Amino acid sequence: MRSAWFVAGAAAGVYGVVKIRRIAEAFTPDGMRDRIGAAFVGARMLREEVVHGQAEAEIRLRERYGGAHAGPPELGRGAGTPSPETAPIEKGHELS
Repeated sequence: MRSAWFVAGAAAGVYGVVKIRRIAEAFTPDGMRDRIGAAFVGARMLREEVVHGQAEAEIRLRERYGGAHAGPPELGRGAGTPSPETAPIEKGHELS
């Protein structure tokens, strides 16, 4: 039974030394540079994923709602309201 406890203690000691060494290496200048570089890579990957997801969502929405219109949506007009270009000119409001 003593040999099992000895092996368990030795394994815990090795594990602890490895963890402490990794932590110590993380706070060296090279380790900090690696961590900062990894953070920038992760941020760039996240940004690319978000842009890709937005493009896919826009494609799905255009397909779902018949998006033949390629430009930005016109805001402020309700459904069925004619655009200023196609609205009939009322009498008395003609441009001179």
